[in-house]
Amino acid sequence: MTKQDLFEQIKLKRSFLCVGLDTDIDKIPAGLKKLTDPVFEFNKRIIDATHDLCIAYKLNLAFYEKLGPAGLVSLEKTVHYIPGNIFLIADAKRGDIGNTSDMYASTFFEYYKFDAVTLSPYMGKDSVDPYLRYTGKWVILLALTSNKGSEDFQVLKTDRGYLYEEVLERSSKWGGSDQIMYVVGATKASSLTAIRKIVPENFLLIPGVGAQGGSLEEVTQYGINKSVGLIVNASRSIIYASGSMDFDNAARDKCLEMQSEMGALMDNFY
Repeated sequence: MTKQDLFEQIKLKRSFLCVGLDTDIDKIPAGLKKLTDPVFEFNKRIIDATHDLCIAYKLNLAFYEKLGPAGLVSLEKTVHYIPGNIFLIADAKRGDIGNTSDMYASTFFEYYKFDAVTLSPYMGKDSVDPYLRYTGKWVILLALTSNKGSEDFQVLKTDRGYLYEEVLERSSKWGGSDQIMYVVGATKASSLTAIRKIVPENFLLIPGVGAQGGSLEEVTQYGINKSVGLIVNASRSIIYASGSMDFDNAARDKCLEMQSEMGALMDNFY
């Protein structure tokens, strides 16, 4: 999916919402667990209820890999079920030397057909290059995350600012804004003004709105650009909005609430 394709979907749906399918088999309704593939059935009902309100789905690989081969079957079935006009993110947080990255890139882009994959840039350019060779695919580099441990390294002071700013500055030269996105936690919204000075045109994947307490209004105020440039992810607050068998209706209600707020915020800028 190209940058323009993504922007067109955002305008069409008046939404820049990403639904995180971080499906924990221990949290899905008991009524699904008697089925052959409860994880896929849960995902399927979430997708059916929300696909017209979101522009992306993000699948956290850890929740599927935990289940071994059966989890990978659920992952593949989910990927195939998601409509082709929706941006598909593999939240894998990979980061390794070039030849290993070749294998990961082939797995996510050729086998599973994801549009994007999250990566750690810690090992540098040669660990990211294999992914950038794929036309129409994206890398999403960890920049400033919302977890407490982000303070250990990401905000260390350098001669020119913070370490995460150095990561943004250097990595933005590895590829264009039609290839590289960045993860910035919603709880770091106050840093978005500085981030936009370094990467004004890139899309930002913003987790942390919802269960983690990030403000959608602040994220939009400080992070929006001429192509919106934001993909705001919500996972637990949507997929676990209800613990009973009406979970899909509850997920839709939550998505409608966020999509309505996003549309109103977009009206302030376009």
